[in-house]
Amino acid sequence: MALKFRLLLFCIGFGFFGFSQDMQEGFNYLESGKYSKAEGFFKVILKDYPENKTAQLCYGRAIGLNGNTEKANTIFTNLLEKYPNDFEIKLNYGESLLWNRNFTEAKTFYKKLIAEVPDSFPALLGFANTLSNLKQYKDALIYVNKALNVSPENPNALISKKYIYLGYAYQKQQAQNYTEAEILLKENLELLGEDKETLQNLANLYLITNTLNLAKATYERLAKNTEYQIEALNGLALVSHLNRKENKALQLSQDAYKRIETTTTETLSQQTIERYIQALIWNNKYKQAEQLITDLINEQPNGNWVLTLRATLNIYKSNFKQSLSDYNRILENDSTSFDGNLGKANTLKALSQYDEAYLSAENTLKFYNNQKDATTFITQLNSNFTPSLTTKASYSFDNGDNNAFSFKNNIVFPLSTKLKILGDYNFRRTNNSTTNNKATSNDFSLGASYQLRPNITFKGTTGLTSVKTESDTYTQLLLDLLFKVKPFKLQTLDLGYKREIQSFNADLLDREIVQNNMYANYNVSTNFNLGWYTQYIHTTQNDDNTRNLLFTSLYYNLLRNPSLKVGLNYQYITFKNQVPSIYFSPEKFNAGEVFFNIIKEEVTTRPKAWFYELTAATGLQYIEGGDSQSTYRFQGKLGYKFSERCLLNVFGTRSNIASATAAGFTYSEIGVRFKWLLFETPVFK
Repeated sequence: MALKFRLLLFCIGFGFFGFSQDMQEGFNYLESGKYSKAEGFFKVILKDYPENKTAQLCYGRAIGLNGNTEKANTIFTNLLEKYPNDFEIKLNYGESLLWNRNFTEAKTFYKKLIAEVPDSFPALLGFANTLSNLKQYKDALIYVNKALNVSPENPNALISKKYIYLGYAYQKQQAQNYTEAEILLKENLELLGEDKETLQNLANLYLITNTLNLAKATYERLAKNTEYQIEALNGLALVSHLNRKENKALQLSQDAYKRIETTTTETLSQQTIERYIQALIWNNKYKQAEQLITDLINEQPNGNWVLTLRATLNIYKSNFKQSLSDYNRILENDSTSFDGNLGKANTLKALSQYDEAYLSAENTLKFYNNQKDATTFITQLNSNFTPSLTTKASYSFDNGDNNAFSFKNNIVFPLSTKLKILGDYNFRRTNNSTTNNKATSNDFSLGASYQLRPNITFKGTTGLTSVKTESDTYTQLLLDLLFKVKPFKLQTLDLGYKREIQSFNADLLDREIVQNNMYANYNVSTNFNLGWYTQYIHTTQNDDNTRNLLFTSLYYNLLRNPSLKVGLNYQYITFKNQVPSIYFSPEKFNAGEVFFNIIKEEVTTRPKAWFYELTAATGLQYIEGGDSQSTYRFQGKLGYKFSERCLLNVFGTRSNIASATAAGFTYSEIGVRFKWLLFETPVFK
């Protein structure tokens, strides 16, 4: 943080130089900040008195403060050679080093000045500002306090102390020492009162640490000053958004937007317009946001902040390629742009271009060391490619007196962002308390997943199942092949083949029924919250039976986070042969239900926080030509994320909907699941 040290030059202190020319006018120009006039004034003086020390000194200050810092430094250097013991010249030379950002040299020079005159206020303050520019804030505070001891309540020293505190707090924040940063900012408030910049920095710190109640309270403190209403409303709108209160965020940002006047600074106007458009996007008011952005594009076709808004809108509308184009334009304008680099990283991730996403995020950190959003992005991306172990144990039972215990282990071991090695082991023990029939199965499979293109991924596993029943022992081949495709934006398509054994209960395992499933899953989402999911499965079995299953779901997203959906489901099943004594196999089965689903995703849940999911449904089912039967279904899970690497959840299901494999109508399952990332980072990074 560059801090310009303003030293008041009391030129009269040099004594009246005996010439008739009065220089008071020039002194007044310097003290009032009219540096161009001061430069012209002393330039005229020096034509007549080129060797006058005071005129040279004042001329050097004038041109230096007017921006010609190198020439000023040359003047003071020459004066110092002529008058090596003149302390006032030394002070001005030291200040010229700050103007030219020669902070290391300035540090050495000011040390000598303080040794020479320990109680010199300009020397102490100059040294404090030098240390601040070198980000040596702890020592800077010591010397600015010494300066204030010499000149209590000096306004220049108080301003320097304010910015030293702000720089020191920011340094602590970047090092993620948030408690220390908070203490420094609060000390600054004790020094300055309700200072706008300090309150804004404190609120931003609370946003970073996700202590949103404190951020809200801080912005409310800022709002008590009528001069800072717009800044406070912009901040409160962001807090509401982070609290998932999007309507409130829009109300607050709209209020701030309406307060923009011709006297509002350009920077504040831009920030307010930006927040208002963001709030429109958060509330899915895309047309209004697009119109405002179009107007801004016409005014500032290459403005980075406008391009960022358009890129954000396109991300929300899943127009990722258009968004990427805007982020590339932003980086052409400014390669150090935070929004450009991290925005591009998020867009590339959405396009499944993970290597490029890593590069953009890491590039962000080159310019913004240890920045929290960038480090969080990389941590979350790492979790997708860090080897993981998932263990699940469950117990199930139904009204046909079947019960089962299962234990599953799944390992995913990424070797790159494209290639993952997959391993599974499943154990299942089932019995029927009426028939006393028992069976166990052990499944082993190994395979890989490979991203062929950003929008196409192939997954294939193969293995064996070993089954032991009361009357038989056998081994069968397992196979699962799947293509996951994103044909168009907001659409996904799965095409697969799966070979498996009917293992729902002991009787089915005893019959060694092999199923060959050809399946397709297709999902369409929209920007207006409506979605449609369809699944079709064609199954052939080694008992000469064939099954066709169609499931379709039309749903509407009421909330985004947590996700809340309501919808209608329809299921149709038909079997070529009816063998009800062996398994549920109607010639025709229809079921319809209404449902709601609420979910807080474990992927987006922060460490040391809960995640959950609940689905409830009710409807009617029709078996063959029989009367309708009412149905219900409850599914839920509740989990806790201990860290970025470890989570645990319990889950349960209760349903009376007929199943293509279940002989009974009432089925229950309870279980526990544990997921652990085996390493801190991906093995290939």
